[in-house]
This record gives sequence, structure tokens and C-alpha cells, in this order.
Amino acid sequence: MSIRNTPRILELSTRLQETRKELRQALAETAKADVGDYVFQTLDGPVTLKSLFGGKSDLFVIHNMGSGCNSCSMWADGLNGFYPHIADRAALVVASPDAPAVQADFAATRGWKFPMVSTQGTSFSADMGFATASGSPMPGVSAFQMKNGQVVRVSASPFDDFDEFCLAWRLFDLLPNGADGWRPKRSYG
Repeated sequence: MSIRNTPRILELSTRLQETRKELRQALAETAKADVGDYVFQTLDGPVTLKSLFGGKSDLFVIHNMGSGCNSCSMWADGLNGFYPHIADRAALVVASPDAPAVQADFAATRGWKFPMVSTQGTSFSADMGFATASGSPMPGVSAFQMKNGQVVRVSASPFDDFDEFCLAWRLFDLLPNGADGWRPKRSYG
């Protein structure tokens, strides 16, 4: 018997797809806004939000909490493998509060290939809703489009433990005890 063809699996899969569609619509409705042209720091000097599009009409900005967050590091490790596929469709950059030199050193230890920008000294994370009231960064993603020379945020989603964007959590869901208290670490062995 095929796992895909059982009535219960088909029913749940259909419901999940419908719920995901509703969630995409709700996220887009909540996040949509014109956005100013922020200036970020990189090892190569300042860059603007508009320049991050790199000639594409769509841009993902991953809001990362920085090198001190093991969950964000695990998430970015997974993103690294998908980066060439995503970058073929849309521009993508990881933004964190770490200084550019810290970002570059940490990225080198992880083998990350995606571009990074520092949000240090900007209100970008807070303005996008990815900072606490006290200014601490929070993880997530913002999707932007360039429309008539204006940057528009078209959707956004927070990240948290067990979110839909991190493959490890979905794989653990297939195990009888799920993640079973497992937490990401800086390194293993």
C-alpha cells in the first residue's frame, strides 16, 4: 500500500495545503508595506536595501539573531545548501546585528556562501517587526519586491523552534518521539 494514497493522509495533506495558503495570505496582509531604503554595513562598505535586489524584482532578507544563537546558526547551515536554488529565483541576504567582520569570520567557520549585511546601528530589524521592545533581535524572514523603484515588503514570517522553514524539525516530526528534547549546538562530536 502506498503511504500517499491512504484516505487519512490525503485528507490531512489537503487540509495542510489549505491552511498553508490561508497562512500565506494572512502573512502577506499583515506585512505589506512600503519600505525606506535602509543602509547596511558589509566588509566591502555600506550597501542599500535597494542594491540588495541585484537586478532581481524579488528579495528575501533573513533576520538572523547572530553568531551567538545556535538555532539561527543551524537554520543558516540548512539555508546554505538551498542558497543557489533560491538565488536563481530571487535575491537573498542574511541580516544580523553582528559587525561585518564578526559575520565574515563566523560565516567562514560554517562554510556559508550567502551574502550577509549588518543591521548594527539601524532600526531595520525593529521596523520590520523582528526585534523585541528592548531591541533584541528576533529571527524571521521578510520578502520584498521592487515596484516602480519602490521597495515593498510583500510578506514576512517569524522563525522559532520547530518552524516550517527548518528541515531538521520536520524530519524529527517523523520520529515517534519527535525532537525528544534535542537542541541545536554550535558543533557536534
